Amino acid sequence: MASPLLRDRILLTDSGLETDLIFNEGVDLPDFAAFPLLAHAEGRQRLRAYFLRHIAVARRAGTGFVLEAPTWRANPDWAARLGYDEAALATANRNAVELLADLCEAFEGTEMLISGCVGPRGDGYRPDAVMTAEQAQSYHQPQVDTFAEAGVDMITAMTMTTVAEGLGIARAAARAGLPPVVSFTVETDGNLPDGTALAEAIAAVDADTPPAYFMINCAHPDHFAGQLNGEWTARVRGVRANASRRSHAELDEATELDAGDPAELADDYARLRELLPNLSVLGGCCGTDVRHVSAIAETL
Repeated sequence: MASPLLRDRILLTDSGLETDLIFNEGVDLPDFAAFPLLAHAEGRQRLRAYFLRHIAVARRAGTGFVLEAPTWRANPDWAARLGYDEAALATANRNAVELLADLCEAFEGTEMLISGCVGPRGDGYRPDAVMTAEQAQSYHQPQVDTFAEAGVDMITAMTMTTVAEGLGIARAAARAGLPPVVSFTVETDGNLPDGTALAEAIAAVDADTPPAYFMINCAHPDHFAGQLNGEWTARVRGVRANASRRSHAELDEATELDAGDPAELADDYARLRELLPNLSVLGGCCGTDVRHVSAIAETL
């Protein structure tokens, strides 16, 4: 297991990559997929510039940084919609890690970890591709194995809507010899989109294949802060919250970005630290950008 994963030291990470590129930079991302940008020089430069902005915040703050691969949509179902076959998809996942490895080399003095980001098979807001844990492991194993061969430090199952898919990815990571991180998303009531309580979801995964830690992402702190009580909260080390208080359904229909208030979101993170004793991995999700991560770093 990569030792920095379980330290108390703060590790910043990036923000809402896809919403930042779409709404703030005017980049067209069909199916909300960033990985096709890796196929051409201009796209790679955009991704590099995006990560450089965030790394600069970590360097100013004196923190470590988790480089999350821009591969949230880089699984077979979504890739097929974008014209990628199995070989082209594997190349994209390898290229994502190569981009991040180059950044690590460029900033050798900053502690950085490369995470292979594995997104949901279906929609990130709805449990519309329900699988068993066994099916999820089989489905996601090729991407995880590609990441392992490319030399990532960890695997992050991001925006999980069901226990089974998060567990399946944790099993895939363990099989590949990599520490898994499982990040669940929740609705405005603090429960997973399929209705499972957050505490129940974490306990179920922990009972089978304990990750290095758990995260919560793609929800505003107001949506889940009320659920954060009990010993299980010690297992949540990371938060990548939305800037917006809107529900997933409302965000799906939105045509304009709701970036919220960076300072207000940073204050919300400070309150979360009182509820999550081991919270140390901090970044953003939909609607956030480097301004939000900078505010969080300054506040915490």
